[in-house]
Amino acid sequence: MQIGSGSHIYEWVEGWAKIPSNIQPGYTHGVVEDAQGRIYVHNASKDSVLIFDADGNFIQSWGEAYAEGAHGLHLNAESDGEYLYLALTKQAMVVKTDLDGNEIWRILTPDLPQIYDDEHKFSPTETTVAPNGDVYIADGYGQPWVHVYDSAANYKFSFGGRGEEPGLLNNPHGIMLDTRGSEPLILVSDRGNHRLQYFTLDGEFVRITEGMLDLPCTTVQYQDEIYIPDLHSRMTILDKDDQLITHVGERENGWQIEGWPNIAHELRQVGNFTSPHDLHVDQNGNVYMAEWINDGRITKLARVR
Repeated sequence: MQIGSGSHIYEWVEGWAKIPSNIQPGYTHGVVEDAQGRIYVHNASKDSVLIFDADGNFIQSWGEAYAEGAHGLHLNAESDGEYLYLALTKQAMVVKTDLDGNEIWRILTPDLPQIYDDEHKFSPTETTVAPNGDVYIADGYGQPWVHVYDSAANYKFSFGGRGEEPGLLNNPHGIMLDTRGSEPLILVSDRGNHRLQYFTLDGEFVRITEGMLDLPCTTVQYQDEIYIPDLHSRMTILDKDDQLITHVGERENGWQIEGWPNIAHELRQVGNFTSPHDLHVDQNGNVYMAEWINDGRITKLARVR
């Protein structure tokens, strides 16, 4: 089945991920690709990091220690290799590992008593890394702040805070380094405010994109376009000026189906998303979509040229 419109047509590859019968994935959250073309999926199960080849063949899994709060997943190429940054909501921490799951360091609740106490918890949802190695942590499910650490996990500063005004946040669920302009910017998916917000690397507010978004979970840059998994049942693609190119795989009012996001298998539709949570776009423009479903649903959209 082909979906999309205009220059963005995709072949829906149903059942792309060939998951062994002895592995039971949980809610699927993050998805990234390494330099070898392997696809990593972060999910809430004892096999919290699943690794596949580009054809969906299972390679291996690891990450039982991170099962409970497995959420955001970021891959960063650094001078001595590639590393994964895991955002763990229920464990209230961010962990840096190598590709085999060996832990490099971990960041726990920031020492900021004006923000965090016994009632106000830290619950990070995603990370990104700046060119200088600084790590930006979006506290999407805790307090709506972005915290910045250096490459050795030392705290530097924070920005954000709760609100609707420009520069303030409500569920900063996703975060990305946007390199489309002359200077890189931090792009925050301000999901609770139904918008995207741009900040300088120093945390200064730049601008807002809104109007064609419902619940943007995160953003992924592919060339000069931005791909957005919208939790309300569609993928949105914006051009270099953040103008709408198209919505893909939209299931109108899909989030209103009984039991959403865990709707019955017989109610799921080929060609329509249920609850897009994260995605990756490979060098050929193919999309790998992870949906927020408790039995794992990972779909490949093969770009039709």
